Amino acid sequence: MSVDAPSGSPLHERLGARTLALIDVPSVSRDEGAILESIRSSLPPGFEVLDDHDAVLLATPAVRRVGRPFVLLAGHVDTVPIARNVPGRLDTDAAVGRGAADMKGALAVMLELANELADDPGSYDVGVLFFGREELPFTESALGPLFDRCVAATTPDLAIVMEPTANTIEVGCLGNLNATITVTGQAAHSARPWHGENAIHRAIAALAPLAELPVRDVTVEGLTFREVVSVTTISGGVASNVVPDRVEAGVNYRYRPGLSPEEAESRLRELLAPSGVEVRVNGNAPPGPVSVSNVLVSRLRAAGDLDLGPKQAWTPVAEFALAGVDAINFGPGDPQYAHRDDERVELGSLARCHTVLRTFLGLGAAGDRDEQEGSTT
Repeated sequence: MSVDAPSGSPLHERLGARTLALIDVPSVSRDEGAILESIRSSLPPGFEVLDDHDAVLLATPAVRRVGRPFVLLAGHVDTVPIARNVPGRLDTDAAVGRGAADMKGALAVMLELANELADDPGSYDVGVLFFGREELPFTESALGPLFDRCVAATTPDLAIVMEPTANTIEVGCLGNLNATITVTGQAAHSARPWHGENAIHRAIAALAPLAELPVRDVTVEGLTFREVVSVTTISGGVASNVVPDRVEAGVNYRYRPGLSPEEAESRLRELLAPSGVEVRVNGNAPPGPVSVSNVLVSRLRAAGDLDLGPKQAWTPVAEFALAGVDAINFGPGDPQYAHRDDERVELGSLARCHTVLRTFLGLGAAGDRDEQEGSTT
């Protein structure tokens, strides 16, 4: 089992400084060039860049060893828009700023490990993948094109997607279907509504079954995922004295691993069929399978005595699955801080993530490097 570095250690300081430096490079989705350049310049000798196109940076050991499993550490570099939280700051025990939890703290861990792997390759061949446009709709993904153009990206024995999980392993992920519901009527004067048909009233009736739909718990490989349908936006009407003739509502359906995108779309249409409304699917990201049988997942779990649970969200593990790669979610950020104006990641959580991965990758005790550095001063 791994032994965590003590608070205030050189490891805490390095990871905090790396995280802050990454926070201070703005990287809102579609504007990731500067941070990818910064990361590229931080990669140590011994890593070969295999792909450096279209908001992606993939690097692997220049020399691969026969018979060694290939583990890929993957993290997205983009963030949601800045909200007066860049540049960041270091508190006593945390790095604070846009992307701290989701997921520049994880990127800092990846870079720290890459530098250590350059000196000690450990038990596995380890690659690092940094990519953009994760915070955008699935159709704008940078990963899909990468898998199409770079065969090496589809060959890992396990991809560790370093999404914020508070240092637990979260397997699988929910599918994410977004649709627009259009309800039409006939305009009329609100003093004589019987001359028209009120689209808002129709919409209330059509959407009520969705609002009343209970959360559906589904067990997959012993883990419980929660299927939910939510009305997320609604708009309609032109004036207070006009019976509205059109309403549009956004609907989001999060569905379990094992259900195909086509099956999910069919279910949503069935739910709305009695109302006769128009349903237009805007995006449908598939769920990620539950990869609990991969022996490397068991080894990672044992490296830190980690809890294992379901991912109640969508993440790129689904895209890795489409490329034939087993993937899990594991990262230092706490999901409760993701996208908040006071976004933060604890330095202890960064160190914990680093120590667990270092142990898993066969790099020895987390304190070895600090002791070596201390012996030369």
